[in-house]
Amino acid sequence: MADKRLTSTRHAFGREIISIGLDKDPLHDLYHTLLTMPWRSFFGVVLAGYLVVNSLFALGYLALGDAILNARPGSFLDCFFFSVQTLATIGYGQMAPRTLGANILMSLEALLGILGLAITTGLVFARFSRPTARVLFSRVAVVSRYDGVPSLMFRMANAREKQIVEARLRLALLRNERTLEGEPVRRLYDLKLRRSEQPLFALTWTAVHAIDEDSPLYGLTPSGLKESLSDLVVSLTGVDEGLAQTIYARYVYRAEDVRFAARFVDILRATEDRSTIDFTNFHEVVPSGEFEVHRAAEGAS
Repeated sequence: MADKRLTSTRHAFGREIISIGLDKDPLHDLYHTLLTMPWRSFFGVVLAGYLVVNSLFALGYLALGDAILNARPGSFLDCFFFSVQTLATIGYGQMAPRTLGANILMSLEALLGILGLAITTGLVFARFSRPTARVLFSRVAVVSRYDGVPSLMFRMANAREKQIVEARLRLALLRNERTLEGEPVRRLYDLKLRRSEQPLFALTWTAVHAIDEDSPLYGLTPSGLKESLSDLVVSLTGVDEGLAQTIYARYVYRAEDVRFAARFVDILRATEDRSTIDFTNFHEVVPSGEFEVHRAAEGAS
């Protein structure tokens, strides 16, 4: 019996994760895979399956001999297109089954066509109806002073016209540490934000975490972030105003994505009757010039 304990690879928190020793069934997560894969891959799978099924039935009709009326004897193309007409239940033109074997095989294919159409329609509808968020995250996070306190900051923007209501934001730190016994562990810390909820997320949102004595980032240097393989995991949930459904977005900042002694370029212009966002500079940062990198990382004033 073949060993099913295979190696699987996936990505989480911006890193590749390789799992060894899992029981892997190719059909176990088939629905989830078809539902979450990119549209290009989805249509590629549907097209490949369509061609394979019709080719297999065409070979079956060929094996029955002269079983299709008006089809050229031994013609794979005629059997293939006859299979296409049967699978799609679109009705026959000149070709039709002429023997009992061909009628039985045609009946099975018609049943398969009905089931296949129902499954494909359900998958397409589920993919279209699944709510998704279009939240733009800044490519980098910055460490700079905010209200006189060294703070970690990143910003987001709602890229849709429809607003997100009851938006909730969570920031977590993942890093490698060692226990008192010297064993390596991957620990998670929740980072407190100055504001973690917004009743209405319509424009931009700059998230701020104060690096004070209560922060897991207190006293951490840029080199310390990299040595501990630190990841900052951002998750945003809310309700789409147009769909009235819960949506979510996630982003991961690696240690090399954090810029010390820097601030974001201002992109919001507000007047009495309108607000304008300049997304061309959304990811741009400039040196803050307010304090030195290491002093900021140490939480010094």
